[in-house]
Amino acid sequence: MVQGAGNKMRNLISILVSFALIPILTSCRPTSSRTVVVYVSEDQVFSEPILKDFERETGITVKSVFDTEESKSTGVMNRLIAEKDNPQADVYWANEPARAEALKQRGVSTPYVSPSAEGIPDQFKDPDHYWAGFSARARLLLVNARSTIKPVSVTAYTDPSAKDRAAIANPLFGTTTDYVAALFTIWGDERGRTFMNEMKNNGVKMTTSNGESADFVAAGQVDFSLVDTDDAVNTKKQGKPVEIVYPDQDSNGIGALILPNAVALIKGGPHAENGKRLIDYLLSKETERKLAFADCAQIPLHAGVDTPPEVRRIEDIKTMRVGYADLARKMEEIQPLLKEWAGQ
Repeated sequence: MVQGAGNKMRNLISILVSFALIPILTSCRPTSSRTVVVYVSEDQVFSEPILKDFERETGITVKSVFDTEESKSTGVMNRLIAEKDNPQADVYWANEPARAEALKQRGVSTPYVSPSAEGIPDQFKDPDHYWAGFSARARLLLVNARSTIKPVSVTAYTDPSAKDRAAIANPLFGTTTDYVAALFTIWGDERGRTFMNEMKNNGVKMTTSNGESADFVAAGQVDFSLVDTDDAVNTKKQGKPVEIVYPDQDSNGIGALILPNAVALIKGGPHAENGKRLIDYLLSKETERKLAFADCAQIPLHAGVDTPPEVRRIEDIKTMRVGYADLARKMEEIQPLLKEWAGQ
């Protein structure tokens, strides 16, 4: 009987010790799993290889949600806003800063100072550290090489010689929204509205995307169009008869609009530390080098990053001096006007 009681006592002590160890063992586990969730507005064909590289190099599993071509950068942003009180994502990879700025203004993101952001010009970073830019696109004029029209400024859209001979992607979506908002910000609302109306009266063709605009130019259906760097470079690489013009580069010109990718940490995301590691990776010089040599032909914002001949260095471009916070506010403000202009 005594021996049996002793065994029971020893078993009870073992059980109690096991329970006592559970909090200690739990505290030794990582505070987050080897996972990071990223919502991505950058084209999947360009962003997915970078995320796969991060996954291989860190062992952190990347769960990605990509925008569709139809949603044109607004789908995952709206999802992040809807999930504000119950965030599912850790990181937002925007294909331009205005939408990252919109998340800041709505309290969806949270500040993070990444060591990889050092060396990126302040012009391309949020002063409060809610987002940082990297690997930029420029808004360019793609011109048919056989055209007698040789535009050097966006104002060519309103020139009588360009009547019915120019195209622009639907300004309700993507980087065209940014560009129109930038014009309104720099010129003021009155001149912005006048420009849009004169462009429409001059017979501009509205396309579904920058890619379609580039195709129209290459085929000679129009003489020129505003497109992004990747559309212009890739059309030229295909041997199509096109020329690339950085608009408004003279001393009185407003410059070319530069739209970097932007990355933001989501407030209350489930894997914040892994999110920070991903942000550090995206802002690195190595990532910028990869995106410069990829088909997206993006412009590095760090100095000293290798680029192919067709990618112009940021210091060689006269850039539009527009604040991305102002751009984000103006994009929302002009939405009714753009819907009316686009007939939607």
